[in-house]
Amino acid sequence: MMDQNLRLKLSICTDPVLVEPISDFLLGVTESAVEIDVADQDGRQYLNAYLAEADMEEGRRRQIILQIGAYLSELAKIFKVSEPSLAVSEYAEEDWGSNWKKHFIPFAIVPGLVIAPTWERYQAAPGEQVIVMDPGMAFGTGHHATTSLCLALVREVVERGGGSRVLDVGTGTGILGMAAALYGATRVLAIDNDPLAVAAASENVARNDLATVMEVSAAALEKVAGGYTLVVANIIHDTLLEMAGALARLVEEGGALVLSGILQGEQTENIVHCFSGLGFEPVRIDRLAEWSALLLRKGKG
Repeated sequence: MMDQNLRLKLSICTDPVLVEPISDFLLGVTESAVEIDVADQDGRQYLNAYLAEADMEEGRRRQIILQIGAYLSELAKIFKVSEPSLAVSEYAEEDWGSNWKKHFIPFAIVPGLVIAPTWERYQAAPGEQVIVMDPGMAFGTGHHATTSLCLALVREVVERGGGSRVLDVGTGTGILGMAAALYGATRVLAIDNDPLAVAAASENVARNDLATVMEVSAAALEKVAGGYTLVVANIIHDTLLEMAGALARLVEEGGALVLSGILQGEQTENIVHCFSGLGFEPVRIDRLAEWSALLLRKGKG
């Protein structure tokens, strides 16, 4: 049996292209903070996750580790990169308790929008918006290229008056929907099929006093009524293709669609081709690192 003063640390070394999906998966499985370290000389990225106290029973630990290992293997096949390595080590609980907060400081995810941990009394500068999130939620999502790319496009659409009614598909922590609300959207619906994500996003919405504008739901995409001026989905390429018809239906004529989770090159071309066939015109493609984000317009607007 494991010493009660010891906990488990999961360390993953991976190709940078897998950082975002791995981080999101770890957050869902371990329900704890995910650290992302700087890349090494070979360009590999390191992620560290810590098992929550509820997961410390031996059988549960083994199940989680096997689940993560299987996910890493499958993900590497999908993205056609080398399989990430997974190392498990013990650490003293008091070390984590005294050191973990140093990893989580307020940061500007895009100009004018700051993500701040719950214990920080961050003073917003003039014209600056702040989203307060638990570090286990914010770290591992807020620093990702696809999130930043989406936020920039969401801001452009909403502040120009084209995003009054917003749908955030696969909301995760709720960051894109909350940003849309802060930028001026009058109504936001955020949906996710993961109950943990729905709970986390709901908590974040309440914490940021956005419940009068933003609703979080586990509703299936097919059950959502259309008529949105902006739909945003930061999801992997294959899933976007699978749900293309449903996404297209939800955008009103002349409305905007923001998509990311897409690699540059062939994946971006696939998405443009698919949605062009559904009546969307590409307005803008932004790129950062290996990733692309697309702003599409339905019809001639």
